[in-house]
Amino acid sequence: MIMAAIGEARAQADTYPSRPVRIISDSAPGSAVDVGLRIIADGLSQHWGQQVLVVNQPGAGGAISARVAAEAAPDGYTLYAPALSVFLAVPGKAPNLPLELPRDFTPVGFTADQPMAIGAAPALGVASLPELIALAKKRPDEISYAVTGIGRLTHLTGELLQLRAGIKLQMVPYSGGSQALSDVMSGRVPVVIEGYTGLAGAFQSGALKALAVASAERLPVVPDLPTVAETLPGFVASGWQAVVAPRGTPEAIVNKASEDLRKVLSQPEYRDRLAARGSYARPMSSAEVTAFVRDQQRMWKPALDRIANLPQ
Repeated sequence: MIMAAIGEARAQADTYPSRPVRIISDSAPGSAVDVGLRIIADGLSQHWGQQVLVVNQPGAGGAISARVAAEAAPDGYTLYAPALSVFLAVPGKAPNLPLELPRDFTPVGFTADQPMAIGAAPALGVASLPELIALAKKRPDEISYAVTGIGRLTHLTGELLQLRAGIKLQMVPYSGGSQALSDVMSGRVPVVIEGYTGLAGAFQSGALKALAVASAERLPVVPDLPTVAETLPGFVASGWQAVVAPRGTPEAIVNKASEDLRKVLSQPEYRDRLAARGSYARPMSSAEVTAFVRDQQRMWKPALDRIANLPQ
């Protein structure tokens, strides 16, 4: 019986996928995360010869998409690409979040990350991250910074920056990046933390001063822009997506999907298309995804605890 089951699982993997696959996303249509995921879905479609559909299920901090994905049949034809926010959610703020691997889903692979960046209005008079930190130490609780939502990555990055640099800033939450960027460029708020892609245009035009990018290494597209880690060693803050499957999905199918996802992300065509939009491909195995997510949860815990204890 056991050998027969193993043989059946292998046969399923050999023919997988034999029909369209859907990837549930917690991102909104047209967002930077959504655009990147669609590039990857296109690559998988070409590789598999089967259509891969991105299904957007935003809302409730990721809880809606997580529920839909968890209730899907565990057959490999529904995958789930949650952003880091569902793994780093403040406990108690959203139902059934944060997610844990492999408790809630079976890890498949990784897509790409989008590094955060720190920018300042020219009127603030700082030209580097060390200068901002020095000014903030002279003026505690006086300098405000714009973020796109309480508890989201922009906010977490700001909290971690304060912890690591020993400074106190005033957080100003916005519901979207465009209004935040507008207020910083006008000088109403002196500092902004956002994905590099969202600030690149303002940096290039001179409307904002680029202070640092929170990637592990300097970005190839802006080699003169220092990393935050050059000032605060080990500081990395990037948006990212994992790919997971409903619990109970056959191991052979998970392994096939994982291997094929890594193959797509290793192709220059798709790596270049992602990089042009500020996303950097990071192929990972299932085990590497689990280790990465746990490391991220440990790294962000101080910032999450800090947010959880803020006055409501």
